[in-house]
Amino acid sequence: MRKLWPDSSDKPPKEFYFLKSGTIVDQYMIERPLAGGGFSSVYLARQLADQHQVAIKEYLPRRLAHRTPENHVVPNSEETRSMFLRGRRLFLEEAKVLTRFKHRNIVEVLNFFQANSTVYLVMTFEYGKILGDYLLKEKKNGVSDQFLRMVFPALLDGLRTIHQNGLLHLDIKPQNILIRSGGDPLLLDFGASQPYPYEENTRIGKVLTNGFSPIEQYQDDGALGPWSDIYAIGATMRMCLDGLPPPAAPIRAERDSLIPAVKAFKRRYPQNLLQAIDLAMIVDPAQRPQSIEEFSRLLSADSRPAES
Repeated sequence: MRKLWPDSSDKPPKEFYFLKSGTIVDQYMIERPLAGGGFSSVYLARQLADQHQVAIKEYLPRRLAHRTPENHVVPNSEETRSMFLRGRRLFLEEAKVLTRFKHRNIVEVLNFFQANSTVYLVMTFEYGKILGDYLLKEKKNGVSDQFLRMVFPALLDGLRTIHQNGLLHLDIKPQNILIRSGGDPLLLDFGASQPYPYEENTRIGKVLTNGFSPIEQYQDDGALGPWSDIYAIGATMRMCLDGLPPPAAPIRAERDSLIPAVKAFKRRYPQNLLQAIDLAMIVDPAQRPQSIEEFSRLLSADSRPAES
């Protein structure tokens, strides 16, 4: 059997996960990779017509497919072909939905197209700090109450728009939130998004981030809904307090050692904010806030730090 790769490995070398700098795809030139995950590769690119910079996301589910030396994205085997094709179809359908989103706190999709046997999303490229990097490098001791109240209501407003358009994000975490100048947040990376309400057999795979993914995302038959994104928002807020990711949901389901925020931070933050975080992070999805509206009401109540 002829090897696709120049070495003896059965897996593609790392460089095959990304298009090379200078590659022309449709009306764009790839400048450099920005990020890569389980379902996609993201690039900084430039539009050939006006040299305007954009971000381009390429559908490339690494568990199901690989890139050939000719840059085509193809299934790894006949066994993965059906899932790859279904995922590509859903990626294209969701791209069409995302182009309708016009919300300042959701990354804007400008265009989408098919090439190299896969699908590409063209998005606005914006400058700022990734929240995860900001927390780990600059705010290890936690952010201010003012920061939380500036960032998260805006994110929730954007997330409400996503849910109202029949999608769940399912990969909310500090690394997928950009903080622009002035503290205005931008929710990134819809590579894990799924339709909602969903039907059986529509899930093409799992994107799991320990500490931020809720328990139902680990389960093959877990019921996903707005409450799933709410858990991830709560976990992201908790990292803003702790400076570290919370324990993974399966670990918490067995033995929950996470000290409730209302106890750990009662002298530093308003009680209602801490209570909202704790409710959002309940392991049992049925006991969490079930909608963005419900969670937003919990956050908007006014209270002072609890007395010791």
